[in-house]
Amino acid sequence: MTPPSARPRLFPLTWPLLLELLLGIGIGVIGTGLAARLSDNSGAAFGLANQVFAALFVLFRVIGAGVSVAVTQALGAGRRDQADAVARATVGASTWLGLGGAVVALAAAGPMLSLVNAPPEVAPLAAGLLRALAPALLLDALNATMASVMRAHLRSREALMVVVAIQVVTLSVALLAMPHLGLVGYALACLFGRGTGLVLHIALWRSRLGLRLRGPDWWRLVRAPLAAVLHIGVPGAAENISWRLAFMISLAAVAQLGAHALATHAYTVQFLHVILMFSLAIGFAVEILVGHMIGAGQLHAAHRLVRKSLGLGFVVALLVAGGFALAGPWLLARFTSDSQIIELGCRLLWWTVLLEPGRTFNLVVINALRATGDARYPVVAGAASMAIVLAGGSWFLGVYLGWGLEGVWIAYAADEWIRGLLMWRRWATLGWLPHARSAHRKLRRAKAG
Repeated sequence: MTPPSARPRLFPLTWPLLLELLLGIGIGVIGTGLAARLSDNSGAAFGLANQVFAALFVLFRVIGAGVSVAVTQALGAGRRDQADAVARATVGASTWLGLGGAVVALAAAGPMLSLVNAPPEVAPLAAGLLRALAPALLLDALNATMASVMRAHLRSREALMVVVAIQVVTLSVALLAMPHLGLVGYALACLFGRGTGLVLHIALWRSRLGLRLRGPDWWRLVRAPLAAVLHIGVPGAAENISWRLAFMISLAAVAQLGAHALATHAYTVQFLHVILMFSLAIGFAVEILVGHMIGAGQLHAAHRLVRKSLGLGFVVALLVAGGFALAGPWLLARFTSDSQIIELGCRLLWWTVLLEPGRTFNLVVINALRATGDARYPVVAGAASMAIVLAGGSWFLGVYLGWGLEGVWIAYAADEWIRGLLMWRRWATLGWLPHARSAHRKLRRAKAG
C-alpha cells in the first residue's frame, strides 16, 4: 500500500520521470539510427510512421490526461477508495481505446500517410511499419494508464523500473530482428517490450498499491469514476489532438519539400524530443504535486511551486538545447553521412535554442492548470495559434516563401512562445483559482458524506 506522505517534493519525482522519458525517447533515437543504416528512405519512413503512431497515441490522452489529476486529487483529500475506483475504471476504458487505435492503424495506414504527403519512395515502407505496430497500441494504452496511476501514488521509481525493462527488451529484440526483418523487426520488438511492461504493471499494482484487477475491470466502463477522469481528460486530449493535427499538417509541408528534407526532419526531431524531455519531466512532476496540493487545499503552496518550477525549466531548457546545438555535427553524423543533411540539421538545432524556452511554458504551466481542474483554457486559448502559426506558418514560411525546414522551425518556435505566454498569463492572474477551489470543495463534501 502507498504510505502517507507529508509534502511530496519536486526533485524525488522529477529524476525518475526524466530517466523514464529519456529511456522512452532513446529507443526512438536508436530505432531511427538502425532504420537509417538500412537506407535514408527507411530512416524517413521510420520517422514518418512513428509520427502517425504518436498521433494515434494521442487518443489515449482522453484517459491519461485525466487519470493522474483525478487520482492525485483524491489521494490528497484522503479518498483512497475513490482513487482506486478511478484506477480500475480507466483500465477498462484504456482497453477499448487501445483496440480502437489498433483497428485504425491496420485499416487506415495508407490514407493517413497520404494525408501527410508521404513521398512515393517512403510511403510503402512507412505503411508496413505502421500496420505492424498496431498491436502495440493496445498494450501502450494499458501501460500508459497503469503507469500514470503508479506515479499518482508517488511510485515514480517503480514506474521507471518498468520502463527500463520495456526498453531493454525492445532494444534487445530490435538489434536481433531489424537486420533480418527490416522495419517490421522494430514493430516485433515493441510488441515484446510492451507485453513485458504490462505483466510488470499488473504485479506492481498488486504488491505496491494493493490493487488486484478482476476480469471485468479489463473491459467494463464504469460511469461515475470515468466522469471525473473525462472532465479533465477530454479537454486535455483535445489540446493534445489539436497540437498533433497541426504538427501533422506541418509534417505534410515538410514532406512537400522532398525525401531529403523529410529525412533531415526525422533525424533532427529525435534530438528535439530528447531536449524537451527535461522540461516535460518537470511538468509531469508539477502536475502530480499540484494535484495532491489541490486535494489537500494547499493553494498557495501550489502557486509557489509552479513559479519555482517554471524558472527551473527555463534554465534547463536553455542549457540542454545549447548543448545539443554545439554537439550537432557529431550527433547528426551518427545517423547519416550526407553533408547537406548534417549542415541543415545543425542550423535547426540552433533554432531549437530559441524554441525550447517557449515550450517550457506549455510543458510546465499547462500541466499545472490541468491539475487544478482548469483543463479547458489551454485548448481554447491555444487552438488558434496551433492552427494559424504552427500549421499555417509551416506551409507559409517553409513552402510558400521557400524558407524550407528553417521556416518550419521558425513557425514551431513562434507557436510555442505565443501559447506559452497565454498559459503563463492565465496562471499569473490566478484564472485557475476558481477551478481549484471547486475541485477541493467537491472532494471535501464527498469525504464528509
